[in-house]
Amino acid sequence: MHQILDNYKEEQIVPLFRLGFRPFFLFGALFAAVAMFLWLGQLNGWLTLPGIGNPTWWHGHEMLFGFGAAIVAGFLLTAVQNWTSHPGVRSWPLALVVGLWMLPRTLLPWLGEENTFLMLADLLWLPLCTWFLAKPILITRQWRNLFFVPLLLILTLLNGASWLWHAEWTTVEHLLITTVLLFTTLIAVMGGRVIPFFTARATGQEKATPWLWLDRTALAAQWFILLLWLLLPTQWITSIYIMPLYIVAASLHLWRQLRWHLPSTFSHPLLWSLHLAYLFIPLGLLALAAHSADLPITLSMASHLLSAGCMGTMILGMMARVSLGHSGRALQVGRRITVAFALVIAAATMRVVIPLCWPANTLHGWNLSALAWIAAYGLFVWVYTPILTRPRSDGRPG
Repeated sequence: MHQILDNYKEEQIVPLFRLGFRPFFLFGALFAAVAMFLWLGQLNGWLTLPGIGNPTWWHGHEMLFGFGAAIVAGFLLTAVQNWTSHPGVRSWPLALVVGLWMLPRTLLPWLGEENTFLMLADLLWLPLCTWFLAKPILITRQWRNLFFVPLLLILTLLNGASWLWHAEWTTVEHLLITTVLLFTTLIAVMGGRVIPFFTARATGQEKATPWLWLDRTALAAQWFILLLWLLLPTQWITSIYIMPLYIVAASLHLWRQLRWHLPSTFSHPLLWSLHLAYLFIPLGLLALAAHSADLPITLSMASHLLSAGCMGTMILGMMARVSLGHSGRALQVGRRITVAFALVIAAATMRVVIPLCWPANTLHGWNLSALAWIAAYGLFVWVYTPILTRPRSDGRPG
């Protein structure tokens, strides 16, 4: 493996832009807290964003294509350097991509969803990330990781469709749930790679022996569900005829996850956060099955188990771990981040359980959920800002 970075050149770069995880994790987490606060204000009538005609569209769009996509971009642009031994994007090209991401995040609430310039900026930054990701993969023929490229392009297409049909809620809801399932599929793939490995490494146990048939079947079911949501209308894929598919997929993911030695992780917050995040996949799929069976579970409840639950918890856990590892620090978190993990899980739980069990208190459930989310990501920003904005503690590049 050749030396991929020059220390002198690295020192000329502002630490925040030395690798993709730094700006995307920091600004993405900050945006997650601020955007949720603004959504809470709109929900309760405390404030009005002058450019937003459809606050529900803005909330769903920004949490997925703003926050979620930023964290995925930061993770992939960092991981590709390890996969390929080629330098990840850094310095002014990274700052350019981050700036393009930031532009619609900051101006959309004031200029509105009809602004073509903001839409174009929002549809440009992710393909740029895709190019920076694809180039070293193609050079080194890392075909195993090439599937992230079409995945990011599909995410861009879903983003464009969300902008174009933002006024049609039925269409937008379908697009947003499809996007949630795309993120969930990505988490299912990556979770199977890293969670058993991280667990074995931290607990001193042997890594759970993969059952290839179980992994492949669980992922195939997940990909098939995503494909159905991409191709079919909502009423077809939430019908009683599709319910068995959701149940089978949920059972496979639950079986897969339970083989990863969850009980051994309870003294390791960086581990149990990832395990519990993955557990929201079967819970969300079972909720989709319940909705298809006409039980009193809405699509919003089911999708929030996958978005606020699986995505929100996995993102927080992976950001905490990746930021420590790539800044040369020990893989240990203190009380504040442990509390943040508990809060984000509580946020997802309250978002679903309170409206389901006590419908009259639905708004209270939403408010409590939003406050827990804001506190969780606010704690991350508080703890990790010094880590993400300073050079590595071991003096190495990155």
